[in-house]
Amino acid sequence: MARLRSDFWVSAHLRRLGIDGIAAVQRRRGSPEAGAIFVKVDRLDGSADLFGPAPQSLVDTETDGDRRFVALLMQASPADVELRLTKELRFDADLWIVEIDDRAGRHCLDLAE
Repeated sequence: MARLRSDFWVSAHLRRLGIDGIAAVQRRRGSPEAGAIFVKVDRLDGSADLFGPAPQSLVDTETDGDRRFVALLMQASPADVELRLTKELRFDADLWIVEIDDRAGRHCLDLAE
């Protein structure tokens, strides 16, 4: 099963968040076809979470074309999250960044188990 293009996925996810009343923006546009997607959740209390693509070993690509995510940082300082994003950008300049502002930490992501 083919995976949805990054640009379509980000657009659909922003729409989904908006329907749920969760404030979110596309902060950085990456490669339209296959750019990695990172999601920062600002909890508006001085802490933030960061989610990134799940390793392929945690995703069954044969039966599931959906994107899965893993928590990279939880309730970290926003500065630590930004530092991690800077490192990721140095490694992959084609990545996407979605930023969510939500006190409850809602993100609507499918997490890998």
